[in-house]
Amino acid sequence: MSFFAAQGYVTLLLGLAVLAVCVFALVDAVRRPAGAFAAAGKLTKTKWVAILAVASLISFAGLGGLGLIVISLVAAGVYLADVRPALRSVGGGRSGGSGPVGW
Repeated sequence: MSFFAAQGYVTLLLGLAVLAVCVFALVDAVRRPAGAFAAAGKLTKTKWVAILAVASLISFAGLGGLGLIVISLVAAGVYLADVRPALRSVGGGRSGGSGPVGW
């Protein structure tokens, strides 16, 4: 196996990982109630779903090379690290808070 073939496989695996993160974030945003976004003081559900849908499409198609794929990962990362916990804290979770405290 040549260096360039290995590099191609690593790039493919990283691209698939970014796609998985973007799709996970998109599905999570779609399943959250719209009112939770406003209660958490975040962008509307429609805006987050649009941002994450575009990020998923970019990461799926590999459009724009590495730069736009990194931006897609950042968008999904912001949702998962900032918006999702805020939604859960205002009761926007799917489970209704039935788990142990702090989970």
